Amino acid sequence: MSQHYHADQASPQGGEGERDRPLSVSARLGRLQFHYSGKFRLLQLADVQEGPKVSPDTIRLIAAACDAAKPDLVVFSGNQVAGYDTAYERTFRKRRWSTPLDGIYSAGLSMGGALGFGGASLKRSAKSQDGQADADHRELSRRDAERVRRQNIKHTEDLVRRTVGLITGPLVERGIPFVVTYGNHDFQCGLDTDQMDAIYREVPGCLNPEATVAHPDRVHALIGSALPSQTAFVCAPGTFALPVADCDGHGVVMGLVLLDSGDYARTGGYGSPSAQALDFLAAAPELLGNRSIVFQHMPIPQFYDLLKPVPATTAYAVQGYRSFDSRCYVLDESRTCPGSYLGEGVSCPDEDSGEYDLLTRNRGYFALFAGHDHRNGFVGRSGGDLTLGATPTCGFGSYGPVPGKRAARLFEFDIRHPHHPRTQLLEFGQLVGRPGSHKVYTFAMSHVPTSTGDAVNLLRRPGVLAGGLTALAGLIASWGSTRRRSGPRG
Repeated sequence: MSQHYHADQASPQGGEGERDRPLSVSARLGRLQFHYSGKFRLLQLADVQEGPKVSPDTIRLIAAACDAAKPDLVVFSGNQVAGYDTAYERTFRKRRWSTPLDGIYSAGLSMGGALGFGGASLKRSAKSQDGQADADHRELSRRDAERVRRQNIKHTEDLVRRTVGLITGPLVERGIPFVVTYGNHDFQCGLDTDQMDAIYREVPGCLNPEATVAHPDRVHALIGSALPSQTAFVCAPGTFALPVADCDGHGVVMGLVLLDSGDYARTGGYGSPSAQALDFLAAAPELLGNRSIVFQHMPIPQFYDLLKPVPATTAYAVQGYRSFDSRCYVLDESRTCPGSYLGEGVSCPDEDSGEYDLLTRNRGYFALFAGHDHRNGFVGRSGGDLTLGATPTCGFGSYGPVPGKRAARLFEFDIRHPHHPRTQLLEFGQLVGRPGSHKVYTFAMSHVPTSTGDAVNLLRRPGVLAGGLTALAGLIASWGSTRRRSGPRG
């Protein structure tokens, strides 16, 4: 798998008349299918991570990437919603288990008192001498709290619906279908994945199959979707598989598998896919009848196989995460593609869930691409003949590389060798140019460049402070400094 970083290689095809039709060739054909040119294109958007007030630069990047790539399909690989945004404070939950509903219920109870729902009953209760009356008043308070909780959930649904509408707007305008899986921040807004799935399915072009009556071993027709001839195998919200047909629409050339990779572990650190999801992952190759590529939010521990342990004093070394934090790493250039970069330690689960063994068993899969680590953009080959890839954030609402390096990832599959696609990052600086807003933390949290050229090209027309820091970083790189970079982790 090759990796390139020049947007001009992904220039739009076709003339002016093409603009009246969907950009997605598959949308015109009614199913995910290789074109008669022998190509199939896919765009991955990782870690949009926006609240209800979506950054205009995020929308600009999504729109520009779609125009440049003309993808058949867009994959949102998790953390579309910044669930920790203060707009969701009424329903926010840090962990799924910390507020199954009781935390929200308690918040609703206190809110009910503040709104006066329960105040009168509490006063009457203080004066009441009847135990039954006290019980009635408590029941009334509970009902008030439940009503407030429902109002808060409805409010959050409306806010999420606004975010989803904004980030998918460029796709809807261009007639590009999309699919969605989830990360470790989506649920923190207070909605479960099935509730968010329902909101995404309201948007024209969403191919997420309804998972309420999922039968993983049965094929589901996506009748009524943007691709009426498309089929799917569904396990759960955010976990499903889609076959991609050949040029004639008869045989399956490859599969696309989206996997909900979990969020947090009770023992600390990040979680892993559910047992049900792993069972589905094991069964999908046989169901699809060909090899597949997987998209998920969380990287797996084997991503560290693409890194090389080095002394802490090595230039640009980054510290590993949790189970790997006793060592520092750089990219192993013998295993990664040119143009790859490492901006932070790989934030993977502490425990190996066995996912990698499932992926490499019987050669059922040829690649796994994840997001999560906003400052990492690399592709490499593992020892198990599996391509692993990290895609940086495409959003401007959270930490990440400098604005010019925030990107969408394009995949181009060739019918002659469909399991060895080309991939490249379509970067904001190349597609759009200068961002509409500047945030100091975007530079402070960026990877230190490994060459003077990298340093100079990260920002277009930087401000005085950013320009000075960029020039200084370039000088340090050119001098071959051995000072180790450190920075805050998102």
